[in-house]
Amino acid sequence: MVILEKLVQLWQSTGLALATRGQLLMLAVSLFLMYLAIVKKYEPLLLLPISFGIFLANMPGAGLMAPPQDGQPGGLFYYLYLGVKNGIYPPLIFLGVGAFTDFGPLIANPKTLLLGAAAQFGIFITFLGAILLGFPLLQAAAIGIIGGADGPTAIYLTTKLAPKLLGPIAIAAYSYMALVPIIQPPIMRALTTKKERRIVMKQLRPVSKTERILFPIVVTLLTGLLLPSAVPLIGMLMLGNLFRESGVVDRLFKAAQNELNNIIVIFLGLTVGATASAEIFLRLETLMIIGLGLFAFAMGTAAGVLLGKLMCWLSGGKVNPLIGSAGVSAVPMAARVSQDVGAKEDPNNYLLMHAMGPNVAGVIGSAVTAGVLLSLLG
Repeated sequence: MVILEKLVQLWQSTGLALATRGQLLMLAVSLFLMYLAIVKKYEPLLLLPISFGIFLANMPGAGLMAPPQDGQPGGLFYYLYLGVKNGIYPPLIFLGVGAFTDFGPLIANPKTLLLGAAAQFGIFITFLGAILLGFPLLQAAAIGIIGGADGPTAIYLTTKLAPKLLGPIAIAAYSYMALVPIIQPPIMRALTTKKERRIVMKQLRPVSKTERILFPIVVTLLTGLLLPSAVPLIGMLMLGNLFRESGVVDRLFKAAQNELNNIIVIFLGLTVGATASAEIFLRLETLMIIGLGLFAFAMGTAAGVLLGKLMCWLSGGKVNPLIGSAGVSAVPMAARVSQDVGAKEDPNNYLLMHAMGPNVAGVIGSAVTAGVLLSLLG
């Protein structure tokens, strides 16, 4: 009898007995995202740790996100998640992004800053759409930022304005970043003509070392004076870039670009994924957020392409509108998509460096937009 009771007790402690339908569904979702990361290679550096975080968080009884209680320590991810909750990981990610980003194309062609700005249209139109659908003001702002296609910025703003929505918003932001090669090309082709897609742009001028060094300093100074709330993101982005361009701190440059960035990406991805538990994720609200995120991303892409068409017309056909789609900030994936769509029309047309201008402008633009929303609503 005692043996039977122990066997029943053992069974009741297993994940098979504790699992809910919601947890099993989330496990299936995580496996699908792992498939996209491993087989399809959609942003695997981000999507793989996020999907595995979802996988681990929905293991019945594992308690990886459990808070401390009754004198017992919390789960592993509970402590790692403090870096997200307290706004530490996103600026450190920006440090790494700045270290491996070349701002030369933007400096050489500053007009592309307008394309990065236009792509932020998706954020504001979705912000208004979320309000019309009944979301509170702060949550609507956090949902809108998905349109910037910048995961760290979305996480940073959401932790400040709507921390309860962090899981769905982070998953949506990073998923759409990973799906850039699928989402953007149909929009780009629908809004441009074959002739426009075949436009060959003039080679960019060389950018001096002095310009490269002054750029991060000037941008940080202007941001600090005009929009202090954006300094944590913009400042770390520009510090990483200054490490790169100064040429005097090679060890720091390599650490920011590689070791530090890789460690933070692992911690960020796992803990963001771990917030997508079944009880939080499987709600109508979450489906609405994912739908609004897709709308925001599509609107940002369309706005960038349409401004590109206007610049093409004003320049007498010297600007290929495809580079406008890169303004959504998913570096460097969006720039590669501009290159790929253009190359399908003309294999000898190289748009990558031209697209990098609006692409890095989009990174700055999404961080500035987050700072504006934080200043107005935070």
